Amino acid sequence: MSRISIPEYERLNAEAKKEYDNQIKKYGRITNMKKTLLHSLPSFRVLMEWYPLRDAVLKFVDELSFNVYAYAISYGNDCLICSTFFRKILRDSGQDPDNIKLDGDSVLLMEYAETCTAKPARVGDELFKKMRARFSEEQIVLLTAFAGMMIATNLINNTLDVELDDYLTSYTKK
Repeated sequence: MSRISIPEYERLNAEAKKEYDNQIKKYGRITNMKKTLLHSLPSFRVLMEWYPLRDAVLKFVDELSFNVYAYAISYGNDCLICSTFFRKILRDSGQDPDNIKLDGDSVLLMEYAETCTAKPARVGDELFKKMRARFSEEQIVLLTAFAGMMIATNLINNTLDVELDDYLTSYTKK
């Protein structure tokens, strides 16, 4: 059970209702995490910057590599909601999340994700050299900022015990 209530739409203030409605309009639903974040509009707005970061990464990384990267970060943080969300995306695209055939960027980004979520999160010189050989400084900063944003969403879900959305239950790792 979630540690923080999911606010009822009727009890949201006008600004929060507008954000709620925008989520429905854009994505067809609003997740439990986003509903929970509506308790604090600044928190909601900051974490919704996940989408512009994703869009910027997708300009130089293919969709499979991006989804593997986000999944690896969420899995490394033991975030049920986010890892299940990306399991769904991978499965719905025809991939087996437990046996993904990785190559190129996917391999490198999986390694970077695992390092970003390790304790302590320190990227060694060898891995950073591989990142520099493939990505520009701007792209490395963007990938790292996205990892930070993904970790932040994982933290919200894990710390607040946000309930898994019903539409994700059949995608959980067995």
